[in-house]
Amino acid sequence: MDALLQDLTRLNLEPAREGLTALIEEKMALTGRDFGNEKKFRDIVEGLPDMFGDGIDIAGRRVSVLPGDDHDPADIAALLQGLRDLKPWRKGPYGLFGIDIDTEWNSDVKWDRLAPHIAPLESRRVLDIGASSGYYMFRMAEGQPEMVLGIDPQILFYFQYLTLQKYLQIPGLYFIPAKMEELPPLGRYFDTIFCMGVIYHRKSPIDTLKEIHDCMRPGGELVMETLIIEGDSETALFPVDRYAKMRNVFFIPTVPCLANWLRRAGFTNIRCVDVSPTTLAEQRKTDWVNTESLEMFLDPNDPTKTVEGYPAPVRAVVLADAG
Repeated sequence: MDALLQDLTRLNLEPAREGLTALIEEKMALTGRDFGNEKKFRDIVEGLPDMFGDGIDIAGRRVSVLPGDDHDPADIAALLQGLRDLKPWRKGPYGLFGIDIDTEWNSDVKWDRLAPHIAPLESRRVLDIGASSGYYMFRMAEGQPEMVLGIDPQILFYFQYLTLQKYLQIPGLYFIPAKMEELPPLGRYFDTIFCMGVIYHRKSPIDTLKEIHDCMRPGGELVMETLIIEGDSETALFPVDRYAKMRNVFFIPTVPCLANWLRRAGFTNIRCVDVSPTTLAEQRKTDWVNTESLEMFLDPNDPTKTVEGYPAPVRAVVLADAG
């Protein structure tokens, strides 16, 4: 986080110095607490061995630090234990020095759906809302953006990101373990914003989209991926209690409904570039996930429905321009 503060002038973020400094200092104090998981995660990351690989690969499906020829087996063992102590690993996959982190999500599947359609990222300022451990940030880096800022309030994901970036060492990437609404006013700063797997967790989706719109330059591109329900009506599903065992799913729109939300928030040129059901090839339980996954969220007698009886997960990628 302190790297962002060091680069405020280069990134033309000086007007937000006071707000960003306060936010980052607050989050650094949180992650440095002497109790709870924050201390445990920090101790794990600080105890990881110092290692150098034979280059990195951020263009393939598995974001990787390539192994060299002379790694100490004790260092590999210590790294493996540290990575396992940071479970669950949700988004990926990753490879560190020959250790494959088989994450719950094969996130390359989603990346391949959207990458051919988005504006080139070269020299752009990018915000990744709900960045998880940073998989998409690392994939974005291949496009040589000016900067990528990832935000996610889950402390575990922040320490997973720190672990990966310790070895990848990709410049121009920044991460704050924060929510969107905690960011100070940045003006219409970002050229591209990724908002993937987030909007259905928000109680007021139009307000969230308006917040996103108002920190994008005019003509900037929003890349949104979200759960949808299929159909041509302008409606949304509002689950009674849970959806696929998730309590914090509030609205699942049709694509026409989502387009209306985007228009209300000030977006134009709205286009849906992909609609795909979520399958076990994309999301499943692995040895790196110590919680339930998709198979347990579906009706065992009818996989077209969730355990609650709602339509099984279908996701859309929608692009829109900031007006």
